[in-house]
Formats: sequence, structure tokens, C-alpha cells
Amino acid sequence: MKKWYGGALVASLFMLLVLRYVVMKNPVEESYLMNPFSSNATNPLEWVHITGSPTVQYPVNASQVISVDAIAFSLFAQRNLSEGEQQSLFTWNLLKNLINHSHALPNGVEAIKEAGSAWNSLMALVQEKKLGYANDNSSKKAKEKQCPHFLNKMNATEPDKSDYKLRVPCGLTQGSSITIIGIPNGLLGDFRIDLTGEALPGEPDPPIILHYNVRLHGDKMTEDPVIVQNTWTIAHDWGEEDRCPPSTPDKNRKVDELDQCIKLVSKDDNRTVSPHSHGSRKSSVGLQGVKYFPFKHGSLFVATLRVGSEGIQMTVDGKHITSFAYRETLEPWLVSEVRISGDLKLISVLASGLPTSEDSDLTVNLEALKAIPLSHQKPVDLFIGVFSTANNFKRRMALRRTWMQYPEVRSGTVAVRFFVGMELWNEARTYGDIQLMPFVDYYSLITWKTLAICTFGTEVVSAKFVMKTDDDAFLRVGEVVASLSRISMTRGLLYGLINSDSQPHRSTDSKWFISPEEWSEEKYPPWAHGPGYVVSYDIAKAVYNRFNEGRLKMFKLEDVAMGIWIDDMKKEGLEVRYEKEERIFTEGCKDGYVIAHYQGPREMMCLWQKLQETKRARCCGDP
Repeated sequence: MKKWYGGALVASLFMLLVLRYVVMKNPVEESYLMNPFSSNATNPLEWVHITGSPTVQYPVNASQVISVDAIAFSLFAQRNLSEGEQQSLFTWNLLKNLINHSHALPNGVEAIKEAGSAWNSLMALVQEKKLGYANDNSSKKAKEKQCPHFLNKMNATEPDKSDYKLRVPCGLTQGSSITIIGIPNGLLGDFRIDLTGEALPGEPDPPIILHYNVRLHGDKMTEDPVIVQNTWTIAHDWGEEDRCPPSTPDKNRKVDELDQCIKLVSKDDNRTVSPHSHGSRKSSVGLQGVKYFPFKHGSLFVATLRVGSEGIQMTVDGKHITSFAYRETLEPWLVSEVRISGDLKLISVLASGLPTSEDSDLTVNLEALKAIPLSHQKPVDLFIGVFSTANNFKRRMALRRTWMQYPEVRSGTVAVRFFVGMELWNEARTYGDIQLMPFVDYYSLITWKTLAICTFGTEVVSAKFVMKTDDDAFLRVGEVVASLSRISMTRGLLYGLINSDSQPHRSTDSKWFISPEEWSEEKYPPWAHGPGYVVSYDIAKAVYNRFNEGRLKMFKLEDVAMGIWIDDMKKEGLEVRYEKEERIFTEGCKDGYVIAHYQGPREMMCLWQKLQETKRARCCGDP
């Protein structure tokens, strides 16, 4: 018996040594064994059918070799994701072959490699958050999240506490307001109001959507009373201050058609008092030299923060005082708490107009911005893919509030999705209109997004037509649909601002430089300008099929690339109709436009308002 135990022990030790050797020699397998998202029963790479060579090499630097298995595991292994979370990955899972073609465009290898590392980190945070929720899941199910229409607290100041917190369980929406009644007291009378969000897993402090700081005796820039508004996140720290009075008159912008700061008037000469000095120098007018300031030491005030469409407004004792424009990724529905601190006797806090789970009218602003769910029972006539990048949040919000509100989009006959690198997990879950890409955004890789749009438009929604546009292009969706109906061509169609006589840029100083190795011919085949073009289903489907067959030429100018692909199809027998749309303006806006390019968020809102009021395509600035 002892010999049997001794033999078993030796065998066990030997197996452990063998296992250790295998793990040390195979880092991908090691990460698989330690990965909390993996299935214990199957190899996560078995369902990823990778074809081609076992490694991917970047031709410029042959020493840079990435294991296909390692990339596939990082980006395409099965994860413990909900159905809602998987919606932003519909295209992702159909682009596995990018790994085998990553050398075809500049920065392709880097983009995929960086994405693999970032994706693993993100998924670890997501899983950590889920495990944290699971620990107290039973108590949360018993006590569902409540969304009251209003919250209030009388005699809010509590003994031995320097600040007060009001929990806002379901965020704020347009029309929500927070009213604070108090008296500045203490040594200085300075106080702060912070609207904070939820801290992400691993973050020690939550983001501040609005920091409203009242300084009755000024600060380093001025001795005059001043209001300072700002935001804070752990990633970007404090943003740029909005001061009231502003440091210079030209900084007093409009938000929701209201002044960012009202004029504060000097007692002596009726001139606008502005903190015009910097550093340790201060203006000569002190607290007693100001004729009007909304907050005074020892005096009762009633202040209301109100949520608008472009920002948050503050009124004090019934008078508008300040406006603060929303900043990127920091919008009112993210607010989870109101924090009030400083030298203030807080008498009452009232939050009203809050979104409730029972009353959909109060959440119409957020709900109207969310994508209509896809339905297999309802066919999509037109799919629109929008190029965007992570830092263009304001542009995406402008599109959600303007041309993505067309009846065709809200009814689901036209579907719209943003195509972005993999950095926007939270925004994708909130709005449901983002398709994440299995690579990090590089300008040289925009052709991959064109491929992704064709993939989604044919493999996910099977649309009659597939359109590509940009997040700075204002699109008259109804007119595009009407034009396609008039053309009455469902096969071999390229609709857009067609360029049939263009040559490659051979100057290395050009943004669109193309070497003879990339394109040897003197001219390009006909192509449509990138701000907006439409192809029929059969062309988009052929793009996806040719990619999977390894027959799709990758070209870094995505709009020209589509022209090259279509020309190849034409050579193989496809009858192509090039339908030129002269009302697509690539350098701005002109009256009668179908697409107006290079439009900022405010221009988008203006164009949309003109369409709603006049029913005509008039540019902003026109009477």
C-alpha cells in the first residue's frame, strides 16, 4: 500500500512538472487557463476558424510577428456577456478575418494588437463589476431600484457634517430641476454644488458632471465674487473653468439660447466687472464694490439648477444667472448624486421632474435618443453606417438629436449605427447605436470601417441599400429615401457625388498621398465622395464575400476603395449604374442640400431647427 501511494505521489509530481512546462511554453494557453470568462470544457479558439498562415507579419518591419492564436483569443474568445452587451458586437464577430489581413494597410497590426490588450482589460473590469453585483444580488432583487418623480429634504443641514448628499437613483433628464434653499455662513460663505455620477470599477472617485463653486471673496484670479463651473473625471482631471463673470467678454457664450453668464455690474461706473487679472494679481474692485451678485453672506437664497437640451441652467431668486454646456461623456442622465458642501446653512433641497420607470413621458429625451431595436419581422430599406471616433461624443449626440430623429429612422425602416474603435463600451450600452470594431482607430484603417458597414448592412439587417456617411455630415434622410425610390434601381447602384475623372495624389505632403506601389494607374475608376454615398445590397454583399475569400483589395482611401471594388465587379460582368447626386456638398452647406459636410454640433441643431420650422433645406446664417 505504501509503495502504491509512493508511486502515485511520484506520478503526480511528474504530471505537475509537465503541466508547468506546457504552460511556460504556451502563454496563450496559460492565459486561457487563468481567464475567468473561459469555459472549462472547451478550447475558446475552436469556434474561431482562422485560415491562412500561422503568423501575421507587417511587411515594413518583418521582426514584428504576432501569433494568430493569441490575437484571436484576445479579441474573439467567448465572453460572459448579456444579450444587450452583445448587440454592439454584431459586426465584431464577423470580422475575424481581419487578423489574416492586418498587414494590408498601414498600422493594421498595431491597431489589432492594441485592441487585444485593451479588450482584455475592459472585459476584466466588466466581469469584476458583475461579480461584485452577484455577491448581493439576492438583496437587490428583493429591493428593486426605485425612480421617484421628486425627492425633497427639509432641515437638510445635519450636525457634525460638512456636506450633504442627495441620492438621485435614476439620473436627470431634460426638464429635471434641483432647488436649493440656504444661507451662506461661516468664515467665508463659500460653498459648492456637485452633480456626480457613478464611479467605474477600480476608480476611487466618481466623475463630476457639474461642479458649481460659489466664491464670495474671489480666488487667485480676482478679489471680486465669482462663480466657477467645471467638470472632473479620473481620466482627464479638471476641465477648463467656466467663470462668471468670464475672464474675457468673448467667452460669454450661449447655451440653450441663454447667456453663459449674466453681466455683473460695478457699483461705481456701470461697467461690467470681469476678473481680468491673472496669477497673484487681483482686480481692485472688492466684494463691497459689486452692485449685484446672486449670493450674499448671511442672506437667504433660492437657487434652481434646471436641465436643458444643451446644458444646465442656474436661476437664483427667479433670475437667470449661469448656463453650463454639457461636456463629452458627461450628460445629465449619468447623475446619481447631488453633493452640497462648504460654508452654507442648508435649509431645503428639492429634486423634481426626475425620470421615473412608470412615466415614460419623463424619460422621452433619453428614450428618443436610443436606437430602435432591430427586428427580423420588419425589413430595413436603408442601413446607414456612420464613421466616428471615441472623442466625437458631441457629434454623435448632435446626430441623435437631429437627423436620426427622422420618422424613417424612428420607425425602423432606416437603421443607423456608429462605427467606432473599441473604446466606447458604456456609450454603446446606453444608446444601442454603436458597433464596436476589433481594432483601435487609425485614420489609415477607415477602409476597414467601410467593410464593417457592408458587413452589418448585409449580414445583420439585410438592407436593400447600404449607406456610408460621417459624424460631421448633416443628412436629409427623407430625401435620400425619396431619391432611391425615384431611381428605382435595386442592383448594381452607386448613388452619391460621383467623381469620374480623378488622379492619385503623388505628392508626399498630401493627406491623400498614394504611391505608385499602392495604385499604379494614372486615374481612379469612378467613385463617390466620402461624406455620403449609397450602394445596393448586391454590391455590399459582394464586398463582404470577396473579403472572406481573400479577393478584396485593401486601399487606404475608403471612398476610392469602394469605387475600385465596384470597378472589379464591373469587369466580372456586373452592370453598374453610377447615379450622381449634385446636392451633396463636401465643403460645407448650400441651400437645397441632401448632405452638408463639415457641420459642428451647433450647426447640426440649427439645420434641424430650420427644417422643422420651414420644411426647407436652408443653411444656418440665412434669413
